[in-house]
Amino acid sequence: MLLAVQATVPPTPEWNSTVGIIISVSSLVALLLTFKIEKPLVGPQVPILPISIPAFIAAMAFGHVIGVGIVLGLTNIGAI
Repeated sequence: MLLAVQATVPPTPEWNSTVGIIISVSSLVALLLTFKIEKPLVGPQVPILPISIPAFIAAMAFGHVIGVGIVLGLTNIGAI
């Protein structure tokens, strides 16, 4: 069953600086979006940023999910 599906799966991109930049920028954008949440200061604080540790971890996770989607989409259309 898996061998039949394998032919339709697009290739996974190799890790390079372009992929790293896309993931980093999407994580930064997600971090900037945390300033729009209602209660960003609930919980232990990050020493450098005015947000809490849970909000920071959630923003980084969301940024990685968005970045992976962008990388896979660009790979699928042949841009990367």
